[in-house]
Amino acid sequence: MKIGALEAGGTKMVCAIGDEDGSILKREVFPTQTPDITMPLLIDFFMDEGIDALGIGCFGPIDPNKCSATYGYITSTPKLPWKNYNIVKTFSEALNIPIGFDTDVNAAALGEAAWGALKDCEVGIYITIGTGIGVGVCINGNPLHGLIHPEAGHILIRKMANDNYKGKCPYHSDCFEGLASGPAIEDRWGKKAYDLKDVPEVWDLEADYIAQALVNYILCYSPNRIVLGGGVMHQDQLFALIREKVTEYLGGYVRSDAIIKHIDEYIVPTGLGEDSGIKGSIRLGYMAYHNLI
Repeated sequence: MKIGALEAGGTKMVCAIGDEDGSILKREVFPTQTPDITMPLLIDFFMDEGIDALGIGCFGPIDPNKCSATYGYITSTPKLPWKNYNIVKTFSEALNIPIGFDTDVNAAALGEAAWGALKDCEVGIYITIGTGIGVGVCINGNPLHGLIHPEAGHILIRKMANDNYKGKCPYHSDCFEGLASGPAIEDRWGKKAYDLKDVPEVWDLEADYIAQALVNYILCYSPNRIVLGGGVMHQDQLFALIREKVTEYLGGYVRSDAIIKHIDEYIVPTGLGEDSGIKGSIRLGYMAYHNLI
């Protein structure tokens, strides 16, 4: 079986051909420009590959509800040329194959659930911390939707007393993304994250905000494991700080050995490296072909 996969991002579009085992047979990257420029390139990539289905993990917000009049749309994105764009319909008309459609971060969670660090988890969470903060949730190997889809990168958390930064989010100012995303780090400290590696106060503050968010997710979703990815998490020193602060904030309330004794195996890096999203998109295509979503 050949499955097309698209990891649609705000700056680049990653296209791949894979199989039902998650193997990547071919890959190409295109810059994200306007739909008129970008979509013909993407369609041409898939057109002659003989794929049976296509999975799309897409930047958002999106509408993944098949009962909705705007199913398949990229909706209120700040990337204005793509606002209210029906990406699923465009591919469907061109390729005439089943299409799986979800958020980019739900796709990454799905990839990790199928073949990575969330495999065999009843509830697994994937969080990307980079240009933005996104949270994908998989329950028994299926992505969580509900009203729309999780937007848990925008939860409200407590600002530290010594943090006078107003926040970067244009909607909520000092939500999780507004305080802890890559652009927030740069705006607060005047340098990009990778130039601040040896400044402990940067990472102590960052770890605190991430830990607060993780505690909320633990209490709300009761995940079996949490995976942290994205550019900010390339700062390896963060993992130990986050685990310590999560334990501190939970205060012994969640009495599980996974946290009390094995937190190093509970809050972990990606199992698929940089391929979580594209492999998750392969999985979306597979699930669409077999009517599993």
